[in-house]
Formats: sequence, C-alpha cells, structure tokens
Amino acid sequence: MKAYMQRMGRSLMLPVAVLPAASLLVGIANWLVGVGISNVGTTFLMNAGLAILNHLALLFAVGLALGMSKDKDGSAALAGLVAYLIPQTVLSADSVQGLLQLGDITEVNPAFNTMDNNVFVGIVAGLVAAAMYNRFSQVKLPMALSFFSGKRLVPIMSALSMLVISVVLLFIWPSVYDVLVSFGRGISQLGFVGAGLYGFFNRLLIPTGLHHALNSVFWFDVAGINDIGNFLAGQQALDSGTAVIGQTGMYQAGFFPVMMFGLPAGAFAIYQSARPEKKKQVASLMLAAGFAAFFTGVTEPLEFSFMFVAWPLYVIHAIFTGISLAISAFFHWTAGFAFSAGFVDYFLSLKNPVANQPLMLILQGIVFALIYYFGFRFAISKFNLMTPGREASLGEETPDLAPSENDFTHLASKIYEGLGGSENVAVIDNCTTRLRLQVQDTGMIDADKIKQTGVPGMKIIDKTNVQVIVGTQVQFVADEMLRLQQGQITPVSKKKEEPVEVKELLDQEVVIYAPSKGEIVPITEVADPVFSEKMMGDGYAVIPQTAEVFTPVAGTIINIFSTKHAVGIKTENGTEVLLHMGINTVELKGEPFTLFINEGQKVARGQLIAVVDLEMLEKAGKKSDILVVFTNSQEIDKLQLDKRSAVQANEVVGQIVKKTNEQ
Repeated sequence: MKAYMQRMGRSLMLPVAVLPAASLLVGIANWLVGVGISNVGTTFLMNAGLAILNHLALLFAVGLALGMSKDKDGSAALAGLVAYLIPQTVLSADSVQGLLQLGDITEVNPAFNTMDNNVFVGIVAGLVAAAMYNRFSQVKLPMALSFFSGKRLVPIMSALSMLVISVVLLFIWPSVYDVLVSFGRGISQLGFVGAGLYGFFNRLLIPTGLHHALNSVFWFDVAGINDIGNFLAGQQALDSGTAVIGQTGMYQAGFFPVMMFGLPAGAFAIYQSARPEKKKQVASLMLAAGFAAFFTGVTEPLEFSFMFVAWPLYVIHAIFTGISLAISAFFHWTAGFAFSAGFVDYFLSLKNPVANQPLMLILQGIVFALIYYFGFRFAISKFNLMTPGREASLGEETPDLAPSENDFTHLASKIYEGLGGSENVAVIDNCTTRLRLQVQDTGMIDADKIKQTGVPGMKIIDKTNVQVIVGTQVQFVADEMLRLQQGQITPVSKKKEEPVEVKELLDQEVVIYAPSKGEIVPITEVADPVFSEKMMGDGYAVIPQTAEVFTPVAGTIINIFSTKHAVGIKTENGTEVLLHMGINTVELKGEPFTLFINEGQKVARGQLIAVVDLEMLEKAGKKSDILVVFTNSQEIDKLQLDKRSAVQANEVVGQIVKKTNEQ
C-alpha cells in the first residue's frame, strides 16, 4: 500500500508541474485588476490561467492514468480522459435532474454542483483507468471482436467501471455532502475554535473534493455567514451592518500566514531533505510551487507533491492550518480574498475598510514559516517520509513495486546487454518469432553474449538493423526489453545466474500432417535465411497448390500474430510448432489471410485453419511457402511426416463445407 501511494504521488508530478505557471497568470491578472488595470490583456491572462486551474481534475485523471500504467503508454492517458468524462457528464446537475426525474434543476442536491472540477473524481478516474490498462491491455478477444482487443479494450473497460462508480456516487455523494454542511453549521457556533476546526477540515478534505461543502457554509450564504461576500462588499456591507470589523474575514485570514509563509517554508524543508543527487530537480519544483503559493495562494502544486507520498505530513499541514485560523480569529486579525490567500489578494485587502490589523498576519506568517520549516524537517527525518527527492532510486524500489524477475526478464536483460544496452539500442519491435531492432551501430553488438542465452540465432541486416530469433513467445521478451529501455527494471549484468535455455529435446514421437496440398521441400531451401539456417528450429515447407491451410499437428493454439500470417501451436507433449504462411508476408498486414481459429482453441490434425489468397501474394511479389517449424525441438528425425494427409484433409473438409452450404 505504501509503495502504491508513492507511485501515485510520483504520477501526480506530471499534472502538478503545470499548475505554477497557470496560478501565476491568474495572480498577475488579479493583481492588475485590483489596482485598476482592466483590459483585454488582463482578461487574456486570467482566462489562460483558469483554462488550466478549472480543469485540475481532468489533468489529474490523465496524469495519473499515464503515470500508474505499467509501461506509461499513451492509450492509458486516453482511458483516463474517458474515465473522467463519464462521471463528469452523468453526475452533472442537468443529468441528475433527468436521472432522478426532478421537476426543477433547483431541486438537485448542491453536491452535484462540485462535479465539474472535482479533484476526487479525477483521481479515482485516473486510478481506475490505470488499473484497467494494466489488466486488459494485453487481453485478446475472439476473432469476431479482435478489433477491440488489447489497448483498444482499455477505454471501454474504463468507461464501464466509471459508470458503475457513478451510479454509486449518485446515491452516496449527496448524503456525504449534506453531513459535511450540517457539520460546518455546527462548528460555526464555536467562535475561534470553530474557525480552527474549519481550517483543519478544509485542508484535510481537499483530496476528496468535499472541502467545497465546508466552504459553502463559511464563505458563502448557505448558513448566513457569507464571509467572502461580506468582506468584498466592504464599505457597502458596513452600512447595512452585516460586515463586522474583526469578525468578517475570520474564516479567510488564517490562510494567509499558511499560504504566503508556511507552505513556502515547508517547501524549503522538503528541498533540504531531498537526496543530494536529486536536490537540483526538487529545487525547481519547490521553488515554482512555493512562489505560486506565496504570490497567488494556489497551493495544489505544493500540496499534491507530498499529499500521497507522505500523507502524515499532509495531516500535519492540516493541523497547522487549523491552528493558524484559530489564532487569527482569536485576535480578530482579518483579511480577505477574491481568489485565494496569496500576496495579490493580501495586498488588495489592505485598502478594504473591513480588514482589521492585517499587518499582524505578516508577523503571524513569519512565526508559521518557522513552525512549518522545523515541523516538516522533524517529521520527514523522524518518520522517514518519502517526500519528493527522498523516494527510492531505480533498483531500490520497495518489494511490492519491483517486477518479478522471470525467465523473460532474464533473457531480455541478457539480450539487451549483448546489444549494447541503452547506449546502442534505439528501437525495439518484434514480429511473430523474432526481435526486430534498430541500434546505433551493429559493430557494438556482442554476438557471443546473445548466443549464450540459448536463442536460436541472430541476423545482422545492416549497420543499424539486427534481428534476434527468439520463438513464438517473443512478445514477452520484447515487452521486458521495453521496460529495460524505459528504466522500469534493472539489467542483471552483475548477477551470477545460469543462462536461460529456450530449447529442449523431446523424446516422444509426434505425427504431423502436411499443412497444405503441394510440393514438400526441406526447410534449408526456403528463401528466408532465418528459416533456412534453422535459427528458429528444424522443420519443412510446402509450396501450396490450393488456398486451404490445415493444422499440421493436434494441439492448442497458443498465439496468433496480429497480421494473421503466423500461428503457434502446442501439442500435448509440449512440442511447439510455428505455422508460418508465406515469406515476408508480415508486410501485407493480414489482408491475404482468413483464419478460422482463436487463441486457446484446441485443434485436431488436418483441421482447416486458414485460407490464403495466393493471387494476392503473387501480385505483392511474396513467396507462398507454408512453413512448419518446431521451435523447441532439435531433432526432426523423431517427427513422422504423413505426406498424403493434406490431400485427405482437403477431401474431408470439402465434404463438410458442401454439407454446411446445403443446410
């Protein structure tokens, strides 16, 4: 759980890094308007900043989905967007009115007015989308639904998951909101103690978005307090007697010492607590976030940087905020804001006649800067909190984050090292059986190291391209190599382990069919050297005379390549057979092939498996050889080939097709 929260905190850094710039734009515009400069330029600055700040929840949904996905794939971010849009739309006030069949929109619970930019919903959407990506991005659906397999399935599952969550929130969210409003009304009767409790819960509820419920009680006119409205009314409010000097602004004033002084000091403590090698990176974030908090009062960039990775520190921050509001309310030091409790609003509130001894908030702020600095430094070191810059480096992750090192991880690591590692490997791709790699210089490749892994072979194409033949499970090796390249796992070069064997001798006899009617040729005569040199294993080929292709052995379909030109079959005794249709036909992207099987399906010998458009192959200049390769057997002598079986299978299947058509 701790590791999960740390990952979550690190993932939030992506959207959080955007916020300081937005808050500064809004702050500058707000300050210019406050001193009497209001024109097209200020409107432009204000709206530019609000375009980001008003979509904070959306940024978190996309950022978390991307950061929490196992390979940081862009399709996870798209799923995060989809996941967020579902509750935002379904739980909007207009939608809820229709769902609950209410007569007027005013009957909709105010709780649903918070759904437009609800950070809690954004976070949930991001986490759900990441979970769906990690679970379904590699799932392959039956042939009829194959278009929606893998990464295309992720947004669909994310949408369905968030739809269920939206139904739950439709009934739960109003009750929670109403309880908090009632709670706020209760503590408003407690004077300065109530102000302190409000400050504490205001910060504590920010991750859930429910702080808006409390704010509506104290800042607006839900319970007759209307603290912001009365303060901004200023002189006019004094005439009506609704604004009381020393009282109006009591639910705002205590935020100024925290946002202008306390949090920036806390940011400095976080910087000083960072590891030496990470201080430069942390400094840039803390400086921007700290200045945003001081100048504009936008604290999200700073708070979200430690809210999840070091949640006890956030609780301490909430306590300090509560104390600050209680102190300013007790002494009747007041100031107010139109946007937030930063320097801009503080400066503008100085000329407001309702403000009472606002300069004392500066003194209080200096004291709270010391409290925050020493309080944060003590808590971080005492409880070893993983604030930014203190998290484990790559290779030092906590156990539940470290990926399990299986044979594919080991094999990928050895191949990756043999290729020259990150300094040489540029692009990692794969087809049915081989890694297709682009490197900076094939001269840097250690071929012997790669061959020691037990792979069937490798082929250097030119100065920058090389292929490593792995077998039908190449996808898993390619995935691990991508993780190595992205730094998600550490190479095993310093570990003393036995090489992974990818071949094994099979003693049992296997009887096979020819896959098609035609001329059977030795595999050594095939035009592709990867096959003719038996890098993949021994086998044979058939130059087909008919379009039908049949299963050469009985077994289970273990994989079907996305371009349909190759199929992997595993027999009951463990023999792995690759059925490869045509030479270099991967380039045709599946157009000439019609398949009649699915992954996981059990097939009999001689069963119709595919139909190949031989005319299309000829027009494309591709050879039509149907190859049967035994990828984990070294002895073709133990395999008995029935050369007549393809003819017999054609006749049987032809009769079945005829009967089906007649029916």
